[in-house]
This record gives sequence, C-alpha cells and structure tokens, in this order.
Amino acid sequence: MAAPLQLTFVNFSKDAYIIVEGKKNADRFYIIRSGTVRLSKEAQIVAEEQGDTLGPGDFFGVVSTMSGHSHIETAQAITDVTLISVQKDQFSQLIQNNSPVAMKIILQFSKRMRYMDDALTKLTLKKTSEKDTGHIFKIAEYYAKQNQFNQAFYAYHKYIRNCPQGGNVQIATERMKKIAPYVKNPPKDYAPGENLRTFTKDSVVFCEGEPGDELFIIQKGSVKIVKVTDTNEILLAVLKSGDIFGEMALLESKPRAAGAVAYEDCQLMAVNRDNFQQMIKSQPQLIARLTTLLSERIWLLYKQLANTQLTDPLGRMYDILLTHMEKKKLDLNSVTNFSFDFGVKELSNMVGLEQGDGMIVGRKLLENRSLQILNDKIFVKDVKEIIRQVAYFHKMQQLQRSRREGMTS
Repeated sequence: MAAPLQLTFVNFSKDAYIIVEGKKNADRFYIIRSGTVRLSKEAQIVAEEQGDTLGPGDFFGVVSTMSGHSHIETAQAITDVTLISVQKDQFSQLIQNNSPVAMKIILQFSKRMRYMDDALTKLTLKKTSEKDTGHIFKIAEYYAKQNQFNQAFYAYHKYIRNCPQGGNVQIATERMKKIAPYVKNPPKDYAPGENLRTFTKDSVVFCEGEPGDELFIIQKGSVKIVKVTDTNEILLAVLKSGDIFGEMALLESKPRAAGAVAYEDCQLMAVNRDNFQQMIKSQPQLIARLTTLLSERIWLLYKQLANTQLTDPLGRMYDILLTHMEKKKLDLNSVTNFSFDFGVKELSNMVGLEQGDGMIVGRKLLENRSLQILNDKIFVKDVKEIIRQVAYFHKMQQLQRSRREGMTS
C-alpha cells in the first residue's frame, strides 16, 4: 500500500516574491489555499487568457517544475497567502488521489497552449491559427502542388468527409482520382477499439483543421508536427518514442491546431476520451508525462513569443537556436557542438520570415564560421558562439529600447 501523500503548507506575507522569472532548478509548484497572487512576465507579449491575478484553487509554477526549465514568470503575493507546496516527485501521487486537480491543470494548459499558439501565429504568420474544416481543402491543394500525393490524397479525403456540402467537393473528388495512382499510403479507417496503429513514412496521422477526439502516444518511430500556409509547410516539432500529441483537440473538442505526419515508419497508441478519463485514475505516471510534455510546449511557446520582440531578424535566428538547445536541457557550459533537427528554411519559418527574406538572413547567419549545414541540418561547431551572439543582440535591443524611452520621456 502506497504511503499517504504528505503535502506542505507554506505562508508568504503581502508583497513577498514567491518565484522569480529566470530562476533555474524549480523543484516544486504551488496551489493557492488562501489569499491572492499576481503573475508577471518580462516579455508580456499578450495578456494571459485567465488573467494575471490568481486566487484559492489556482496554481502556478507547474510549467517550470514539470518541464525542468527555468521559471517563465514571477509570482508575488498581493495579500498574505497560504500555499500548498507540491514537489515534482509528488505529482503522480497527487493526481492519483485527486484526479480533478489533474484535469484542471491539463485543461488549463491545453487552453493556454491554444491561446499562446494563436498569438504566435498572428505575430509570425500575420494570420489566425483558428481553422475550420474547410481549411483542409487548402492544405490538400498545397500538398498537391508539391507533388506530395500521400498528404494531398488524405486531405482531399478528409475534406470531402467533413464538408460534404462544401463548395470544393467536386474539385476534391476529381483531384483524388487523378493522383490516386501515385498514392502509396491511402488513408485507413480504424475500427472502434483498434488502438494500436501503424503508419509508414509520409503517411498522415491527422491534418490541421480536422475534427479530432483522440490523442496519440508514440510507441516506435517519429512524427513531425506541421502547419501549412499557402506557400509553406512549417515544421513545429519532431516527436519521438514516448511522446504524446493530439491532446488539444481531444480535451477541447476543437479542430486540430496543427497536422501530424509520420516522419519515419511508426507505431502509435490512440487514446479516446473514455480511455483518457480512465487513464487519469489508473495510470498517473502517464498523466504526469502528459503534464510534463504540455509544460515543455508552453515553455517553448513563451520563448518563441519573447523572440518576436527582437527587431533584428538575424538576432531572432540566433535566439531560436539557443532556445532549441535549452529545450534539450543541454549543459551549455560543457557542450562544444550541436546538430539541430532542422535547416535554415525551417528556422526562417520559425522566426516569421517570408521565403525571400529568410534566404537572405539565412545566408548572413551562415557567414558565421561556427555554423554550417550538414545533411540539410544546421550544425554548430561552437555552442558558446551562439550564446555570445544572443547576448549581443539582446544588449542591442535593450539599448534601442532605452533610446526610445529617453526620446519619449
């Protein structure tokens, strides 16, 4: 029989700082028992959807604690407060004993991710990330123009199924007949309860805008998460064995915010809503893993939002490179070189540059002899050079901000 969960209560006086942005090695998060706490960020690009004032039952510090990254916010007591302190290694036991807490954290994280993702899309792609099922036809058209027939066929098929009265159904049907001979992996419908699924390389798991009621756990292989614009497929992440994806559509009953494509042959475990509710109670380790993954994604989204404040596009490129090294939790004091899993084109997309501008800034980036392209991926020979460049561009940004404030004061 498991030992009872021992939680600690801590008190902070009015105006006391509880956590500080940038501080590393967070080992606990807090649930407010009484009192009020204010959250703030150095790079407050967009207001948080739930606001910056928290009260009893609310929690903070989960992102940094569960992801293992530095704090992305500062928490200060507005009144005298009493907090429940939860250490990272207590999380599985906490949610096993109190599944509503787990659901509250996961649902809030999912909403927070969608909100931040929409803000980032508006800032970098100058458009909203909200998609309806009609958007699937545009995705199909993009892939067809790229001669990526597996992806195009899948998207046409899903458009016809989800938009039977859509204005482009006849065109989609004709396109499917035309490209069918070139499709190696046509979409497959799975029977209820058929949870273990196999996808060959370049097969579509789901596409952006498609309704979804399942999340997926990668058993073998890897999956890439992408967004499609009129002219680009933007690589958001490459996920590997043990990773979880697709949870946002399952939790919020909204269309998929991004697409998922097999990066190599892979085997996935599908989890529907009913199974998910059972997992919360029966598999707390798996729910803790999902919370950790959501925390890591929120941390990355915040870093990407903060990146948009840098006005120099070359500085944004260096900053994103450093962020992705931090994402891997590298010891930047001891690592000498690093190979990224993306190239200059994908990097340009990450910082919101049009293709032409991205090529120009990308060439300028590669003038740095510490950087080179190996197998179409960016390779850094001297990690400390990236740190130096990021520090330089942030310093230049601060000087520009000080000059502007001086001119307006």
